[in-house]
Amino acid sequence: MSELSFEQMLDDYEKTIRTGEVVTGRVIAVKEDEIVLNIGYKSDGIITRSEYTNDNNADLTTLVKEGDELEAKVVKVNDGEGQVLLSYKRLAADRGNKRLEEAFENKEVLTAKVSQVLVGGLSVIVEGARVFIPASLVSDVYEKNLDKYAGQEIEFVITEFNPRKRRIIGDRRQLLAAKKAEMQKALFERIEPGMTVEGTVKNVTDFGAFIDLGGADGLLHISEMSWGRIENPKKVFKVGDTVKAFIKEINGEKIALSMKFPDENPWVTAAEKYAVGNVIEGRVARMTDFGAFVELEPGIDALLHVSQISRAHVEKPADVLSIGEVITAQVVDFNEEGRKISLSMKVLERNSSEDSEDAYDGEPAYTEE
Repeated sequence: MSELSFEQMLDDYEKTIRTGEVVTGRVIAVKEDEIVLNIGYKSDGIITRSEYTNDNNADLTTLVKEGDELEAKVVKVNDGEGQVLLSYKRLAADRGNKRLEEAFENKEVLTAKVSQVLVGGLSVIVEGARVFIPASLVSDVYEKNLDKYAGQEIEFVITEFNPRKRRIIGDRRQLLAAKKAEMQKALFERIEPGMTVEGTVKNVTDFGAFIDLGGADGLLHISEMSWGRIENPKKVFKVGDTVKAFIKEINGEKIALSMKFPDENPWVTAAEKYAVGNVIEGRVARMTDFGAFVELEPGIDALLHVSQISRAHVEKPADVLSIGEVITAQVVDFNEEGRKISLSMKVLERNSSEDSEDAYDGEPAYTEE
């Protein structure tokens, strides 16, 4: 054996290491739950599964192989069995904390994958260091269920850095709010009343739907959803639907939308289709004591007065008609300016002693209470 080799061996034996020191070693053995390193010390270094990874079920033989070179942090010089207990994970966390400290000071936007969804927020790992993002800082809107973020890559900034208290806080909400403000500014710079826009249904209520236009929401009121009658918006729209509408009004940051496009207005051709004397079919949409309102097409209703239902006496429409029933009647009055149409079924009834000319007895053309 050479003198140099002997001196090197003696140096290695007399070498001292301290807790907290960073050492470099070569892997000489790997088990499922343990890694053995030659660190040039009189004793080998041991990295247990829990000191290598946060995955309690990880098989270390699939992550490390003999001959690999690793850096690790000394946890104990003597683990009780004459070996040096090392931590790969803690060294990574120290370096990660340094990285997070720099990001905190520079207000840098970081990107990391969500490693865990917790009851009160999200946990992400940046270069081995853990960052907690409280539920209130995950989004600029209330999120009841955070499970959808599991495994996602998200952007955030560090707003609090105190590794001694294990308090490193991330904030995603302010980034979303800033981005939304930019989009809102750009949106209002390009839109104007009358413009056709496309958006996504964000929420549906009994009175209308809120449409995300990319930077701001527009309200599509129930009365502006169709030329026809809409009883319940929730039966027409669902969250996520794509909607095309036009801007009816802009009032500050409020945008009113409409789907009642002028070129689809059924009254444009109504004068010809529903001229006095025309016989038409319609569906009974609703009833009152004085008559039934008949839908001729979406957006056009006509009144069938109780006195015009039959030659026989009818006390109230519900006695002889039902909602949804399709009836045949004749147009007896058409008021385009007031958008009112009156019908008569009685005028179509025939018998041997009377003709249709005196069947319509001049009841009020259109009455609605």
